[in-house]
Amino acid sequence: QVQLVESGGGLVQPGGSLRLSCAVSGSILRSAIVGWYRQAPGTQRDMVAVIASSGSTIHADSVKGRFTISRDNAKNTLYLQMNSLKPEDTAVYYCYANTGFRSYWGQGTQVTVSS
Repeated sequence: QVQLVESGGGLVQPGGSLRLSCAVSGSILRSAIVGWYRQAPGTQRDMVAVIASSGSTIHADSVKGRFTISRDNAKNTLYLQMNSLKPEDTAVYYCYANTGFRSYWGQGTQVTVSS
């Protein structure tokens, strides 16, 4: 049974940093395409960053240079380091995994950027 459990969200001031973590069970992390999506109220869920099994990454233009996705296969954990946070980064952040057969989503973690 594959489960994705996010943690690390919270309230942060503009310009601050947070690191999100996603614990991935089911031994799929090293072989799946995994990533982070976010959804603000009244908007669609958008890709933030993804990382392939090869280690190659894609970051959305809106977060390039500020956010970094990484993966620790030994710990079965996916990370999203978020720096220089802006109010427009406020959203629920979801962990995502695609094994090629099906996709999985975490329950989401709230990130609020506000002074």
